[in-house]
Amino acid sequence: MTSSQPAPPPPASGARGSAPTSVLDLAPVIPVVVVQDAADAVPLARALVDGGLPAIEVTLRTPAALDAIRAVAEGVPDAIVGAGTVTRPEHVAAAVAAGAQFLVSPGWTPALLDAMRESGVPFLPGVSTTSEVVALLERGVSDMKFFPAEAAGGTAYLKSLAGPLPQARFCPTGGIGVATAPSYLALPNVACVGGSWMLPEAEVRAGAWDRVEALAREAAALATAR
Repeated sequence: MTSSQPAPPPPASGARGSAPTSVLDLAPVIPVVVVQDAADAVPLARALVDGGLPAIEVTLRTPAALDAIRAVAEGVPDAIVGAGTVTRPEHVAAAVAAGAQFLVSPGWTPALLDAMRESGVPFLPGVSTTSEVVALLERGVSDMKFFPAEAAGGTAYLKSLAGPLPQARFCPTGGIGVATAPSYLALPNVACVGGSWMLPEAEVRAGAWDRVEALAREAAALATAR
């Protein structure tokens, strides 16, 4: 997190995990979670945390998302739960009120960026072009999400940004899997990646949390290969 971003407040009421100072430094992989049933949120989060992935991005794509964030914040002490797919200023207030400790957007506008800044929690605004990166750097923001990573140019694109814009750091997300994650993590301007490969739909639907934990452990081990 840059010096222009506010220092994070203590965890929200009921959220006992440590508040992050930079989203990018939490773990080599941030699971991107789509929760259909809020009842799954706590066991799913426990499986991820037990597997070594404490930072959990719950996307605001379903009606259950805010309840899921609240449940994880209150019920999983070691989790650092955030909100993803933040696309409107009103999403920011609702997510933080539910207990989100960080925010991730697929893109940004001045109004959305202002709302995220004012939230008091770390945030990752999304970019996919050089101009967007430069515009954020002008505003004092150097921690960014690169989305959609594979479709927007992948590792070759990010590598080309490292020379002229070395101060920008990224969490690439979008189309990344266990086979491609290491090539992203090897880049000097990539601090972590986002993905959902450790959350196969069939296993989540069946409540196969042991399998999710095992896949999370494999993802967490990518840190040792850097």
